[in-house]
Amino acid sequence: MGSERRERVRVLGARLRALRAEAGLTGAALAQRAGIGQPTVSKVETGRMVPSVDVLNRLCRALNLDESAAGEVHDLLVAVESVITTDSEPAGLPAGLVVDDAVRGARSVRSFQCVVLPALLQSAEYARHVFESAPDSTPEAVGRAVAARVERQSVLYEPGRESVFVLTEAVLRTWPGTPALMLAQLDRLLAVESLSTVRLGVIPWRRPVPLLPRHGFTLCDQQAVVIEAFIGERVSVDSAEVAAYEETFDRFQGAAVFGGEARELLLRVMKEFRELGDTVTP
Repeated sequence: MGSERRERVRVLGARLRALRAEAGLTGAALAQRAGIGQPTVSKVETGRMVPSVDVLNRLCRALNLDESAAGEVHDLLVAVESVITTDSEPAGLPAGLVVDDAVRGARSVRSFQCVVLPALLQSAEYARHVFESAPDSTPEAVGRAVAARVERQSVLYEPGRESVFVLTEAVLRTWPGTPALMLAQLDRLLAVESLSTVRLGVIPWRRPVPLLPRHGFTLCDQQAVVIEAFIGERVSVDSAEVAAYEETFDRFQGAAVFGGEARELLLRVMKEFRELGDTVTP
């Protein structure tokens, strides 16, 4: 997180903390009223997490804010997002955590990927390769980024959330490291696919895509979209752009297989990686 954005996140958190104090609520009481986790309230207030629009709306309602105060904090969130693509990262800090921040507070996440696995589904070793590929990454920064990514994946197990992932089969066959790494990664996908809070779909290579994919993206609460490109990520809260990506996601989702068909495809790819064994070196 760049310095300007970090300061704006801090200002937003401080304002919410002041409003909570004015309401005479503890962090735990506010979390209970808002229907979110107490750690989420703490991280938002201390500037360690950017709330989604849905989370901010929940906090505003729980604090019983009037129109003026609610508008003020929403303007602060817009100010945070406005610098997300222009504020540079400190040297040595790998890119790729924007999507993690965006989905942390979302109750509904829909992600389409055509090359790299969604951040929420990556194993630690897979994520390490993702972050190591960033320019000017350092071992220390990569380690911190991997730990943060794995910790944020806990949202997959929280009740009341829904996560839908649609991948092309190419994602399963574009692999870093060794076949053993991908076997562990695919095993994780099988485990996650069984969760009641998750739907995992795959577009088989034998099936034509409804349109040619150009990049991955993640929709958060029908309020924002994280658009992922080779040189970085950006968040858009423009309603027309979000709507366009929602329509695109629906088209890809319609071409995907889910449930038993998706598991069968994953098992087939795993069998092929086992046959590769360790004969292929990175």
